[in-house]
Amino acid sequence: MSSIEKLLEIMARLRDPAGGCPWDKEQDFASIAPYTIEEAYEVADAIDRGDSAALCDELGDLLFQVVYHAQMAREDGSFDFEDVVSGICGKMVRRHPHVFGDARIGDAEAQTEAWEAHKQSERSARAETGALAGIPVGIPALSRAAKLGKRASRVGFDWPDVAGVLAKIREELDELERELEGMDRQRLRAETGDLLFSVVNLARHLRVDPEEALRACNRKFERRFDYVETAVAATGVSVAETATETLEAFWSEAKSKGL
Repeated sequence: MSSIEKLLEIMARLRDPAGGCPWDKEQDFASIAPYTIEEAYEVADAIDRGDSAALCDELGDLLFQVVYHAQMAREDGSFDFEDVVSGICGKMVRRHPHVFGDARIGDAEAQTEAWEAHKQSERSARAETGALAGIPVGIPALSRAAKLGKRASRVGFDWPDVAGVLAKIREELDELERELEGMDRQRLRAETGDLLFSVVNLARHLRVDPEEALRACNRKFERRFDYVETAVAATGVSVAETATETLEAFWSEAKSKGL
């Protein structure tokens, strides 16, 4: 028995109505979906940390999520794990005609364009119309904003250059500042969203992945804040009790140390 066959057998056993795990038997697609998303993030975290042992472990957890969904689908008769594998094999062959067929692709950028053309053709075959069709609602808002901007750009709805996006960011920031006077929470949320969306489009124009950029910024903030906390603790008081000027000085120290 292969390892994947063993995994499929374990999953079926866990869901066995007669003797499976009570928790696993109660789950459905909706209840498992958050765990699937969490495992994908843990894969990304292991990659960010450069931890190959953790990556191997997390990829196993993510694979288990695929097997979990496939088992539930098998139970309701919609599809099974073999269908999942067969489907992705067919899709990869279709989308790589330069590898599995006679097409010619010049470079990675040309391949990206060809890939998107294949995806658009598949969306059209599924009767998904409109330039923004098929972008999942459940992905992180930052990533979805980038995808929405990229799709709109393909049909000509975009700023001509970075300067145009910067001007839009300044405009949105001005609008947000004006809303601070009234402090209407709904309007503040809307204007903050507009500002964030514009910044994401700036990242797209700069060819910077906004998710990767923000993850890196988060890690940098954590390193510097940890330094500040440690420095403050050495003075015998808490961060809350420390003067702003002192905190800023420790923060500058962290930056000077390359944290």
